[in-house]
Amino acid sequence: MISLPGMNGDLAITTLAERPELRASLWSMPHTWPAFMEHELVGGDATEWIAAEFPQHVLVATGPEGDLVARALSVPFALGAEGRRELPATGWDRTLRWALTDLRHGRTPDTVSAIDMTVATGAQRRGIAGRMVSALRDNARAGGFKELVAPARPSAKHLEPDTPMAAYAVRARREDGLPHDPWLRVHARAGGAVESVAPASRTVVGSLGQWRRWTGLPFDSEGPVTVPGALVPVLCSLRHEHAVYCEPNVWVRYRL
Repeated sequence: MISLPGMNGDLAITTLAERPELRASLWSMPHTWPAFMEHELVGGDATEWIAAEFPQHVLVATGPEGDLVARALSVPFALGAEGRRELPATGWDRTLRWALTDLRHGRTPDTVSAIDMTVATGAQRRGIAGRMVSALRDNARAGGFKELVAPARPSAKHLEPDTPMAAYAVRARREDGLPHDPWLRVHARAGGAVESVAPASRTVVGSLGQWRRWTGLPFDSEGPVTVPGALVPVLCSLRHEHAVYCEPNVWVRYRL
């Protein structure tokens, strides 16, 4: 079990390696992610793969009744490998591919990247997200890693889909010195620092029919479409009968 400073007895955070019986609950846990994000190009089976191959890098939080209230998935990868060195502009997608490639070729990882951090519907706004981020940091440190990185999805960015992420991420800080965005504030409180923007971190592609089912919107006009929950507009092509969502994230870095 991972111990967090000031953790109350009502929340137990462990690794999936310690609690393998919770694996099925990872995907049935109620959440507030937009439906269209479940169709991310690289995602799909990747989360199942992470749970199977890296259970020691998957954290699970259970409440007093033993129910799953939060999950946090991460992957080890070799950022220092030849041809890498810098955090990729294609963020979440590229990092997952690097982790898969490194595992396949037996390359020694030097960095851990957060991939998913989700608090169950009904358990939000209780400080659990901050505890999970701190637990990811501590778990990476306990594994001998010197860095934890995270392609963060700012939680209030969807309210400003037309604002470029580069401008949003560096918006003037509040009087207390913390970032404007609530999720970036959680990272800052845990010791993370904004490193850069990953402008093409996650991609969702689908036919117009699929997008209509995912969102309930008509998708009947050419060009950008504002979709609830999307951080930037979805680009709709009537001529080619498809729409593309390219999500920017913010790289946050922790020195362990």
